[in-house]
Amino acid sequence: MSPIKFGTAGWRALIARDFTFANVRLAAQGVADYLKAELADSKSSIHGRAPRIYIAYDCRFLGREFAMATAEVFTANGLEPIVFDRDTPTPTLAYTIIKRKAIGGINITASHNPPEYSGFKFSTADGAGAPPEVTRIIEANVNRLVDGGWAFKSAVIGTFEAKSTNPRPDYVKQIKKLIDFPAIKKAKLKIAVDVMHGCGRGYLDALLAETGAQLTVFHANINPLFGGFPPEPSAEHLTGVRQTIKSGKAKIGLATDGDADRFGIMDETGTFLTPNQVLTLALYHLVKNRKWTGAVARTVPTSQQVDALARHFGIEVRETPVGFKYIGGLMEKEPIIVGGEESGGLSVKGHVPEKDGILACLLMAELMAVEKKPLGAVLKDVRKITGPFFTERINLHIDPAQKESLLKLLAAGPKKIGEFPVQKFITIDGYKFVLPDDEWVAFRASGTEPVFRCYIEAHSKKHLAALNAAAGQLLK
Repeated sequence: MSPIKFGTAGWRALIARDFTFANVRLAAQGVADYLKAELADSKSSIHGRAPRIYIAYDCRFLGREFAMATAEVFTANGLEPIVFDRDTPTPTLAYTIIKRKAIGGINITASHNPPEYSGFKFSTADGAGAPPEVTRIIEANVNRLVDGGWAFKSAVIGTFEAKSTNPRPDYVKQIKKLIDFPAIKKAKLKIAVDVMHGCGRGYLDALLAETGAQLTVFHANINPLFGGFPPEPSAEHLTGVRQTIKSGKAKIGLATDGDADRFGIMDETGTFLTPNQVLTLALYHLVKNRKWTGAVARTVPTSQQVDALARHFGIEVRETPVGFKYIGGLMEKEPIIVGGEESGGLSVKGHVPEKDGILACLLMAELMAVEKKPLGAVLKDVRKITGPFFTERINLHIDPAQKESLLKLLAAGPKKIGEFPVQKFITIDGYKFVLPDDEWVAFRASGTEPVFRCYIEAHSKKHLAALNAAAGQLLK
C-alpha cells in the first residue's frame, strides 16, 4: 500500500520521508488517471473542457520543485498544467480554477503545519477541496499503480519547464467586489499585520496599504522554517501583533497562516478572538450592515453562538461534518451568507467554496470601520443578543487498546454527561451531545493518534469546567 492518504485537506507528510518526489509523482499520476476518466465520461461536469489544470505552491522547502514534478506528470498524460509564478494563497487558486474554467487544481501546501511537512491537495473544477468520494478514487488509482510497479522517467529536477501565470490581478479584483475598501480607507485604521512568512505577503498587507491604513507588518519575508514556529495564526504565535496593540500603535491585529486560508484576529486590547467569535461577528456584520439574506453554515464542533444570533435574525443554520469542503459543497447549492469552522476557515456568499483568511481579515477591518467602534465593543453588542458563550477544545489521550470500546460507548449515546442530561445526540461527524440551554460536548477520535478531540461549549466558566471534568471522566 502507498503512504498517500487524503485527509480533510489533502495528503500531508514529512518532507524527504514520505513526501518525496517519487511519491508526489505517484499522487499526480493518481489524479491524472482520475481526470482523464472524467474528461472521457459524457456525464461528467468537466467532459469536453480543455484539460487545463492550475498548480500552486506555498513557501516551504522545494515547493516550486514539487509543483514542477507534478506538472511534468500531467504533461506526460496529455493534460495542460499551468504553474503559478510565485507562492500563492489557497483561495487564489480556488478563484483561478473557477474564473478560468479549469478542470481542477493542485496545491503543494501543508497550510499551518510545522515547516518539516509539505502537502498535496487536489481541488475539483468548482474550486473546492476534493470530497471523499473523489479522493477515494485517487487513492485506489495510486494503490493500483504501486501494485503494478509504476515508475516515471523524469527530467533532472529543476530542468522541466511548464507554462506560468500570475493569478493575483483576478483575485484582487474579486476581493475588491466583496470588501468595502472605501469604508476602510475613510476609517484610517491602525493595524498590526502578521503574514507569518507565508503566502499572504503581497496580498493582505498590500491590500491594506492601498487603504492608507497605518500598518505595522510582521514576517513579510520568505522563510521556509517560519521563524521556528508552525505558521499558524494562534494567540501564542502573534506576540508581535499583541505588543504593537498594547503599545497603542494599532487598534486591531490581522494575521494569515502559511497558505493564507486561515486567519487570526486580535481586538483593541490584544485579546485573541477565537474563530468561533469571528464567524459570529461576520454573520452579524453581513446581516445587520449589509442586509444579506440566506443561511449560515458551520461544522459540528463550531460554536452555537452562531445559532443564537441566527435565531435573532430569523436565519437557518446548516451543520456539516468537519472539513471546509463540506461547507463549500453547501455554498454551491444554496445562498450561504457566511460559512465557517472553529479551526479558522471562513468564506462568504459570492466567493469561493474554500477557506479565505485574507477575506476574513479584511471583513473584520471593514466591520470595525463601518461600526466605528473596536471589535471588542462589537462583540459585546453581539453578546447582548446571544448571551455569553465559553468554548474549549482539548485533547484527551487514551489507551490505544481501549479506542474501539470507547467508540462503542459514545455511539451508544450516553444519557448524561456528568450531571447534565443529553437532550439531542448528533452523529454527523463524531459524537455530539447537546445538553440543556444549548450547551454541548462533542468527541472526535483522531485517525492518527491515540487521542480523542473534545469540544465543549457552555454559558458560564463554571459549567465549562464541570463539562471538562465530566468529559474526561466519561473517557476514563
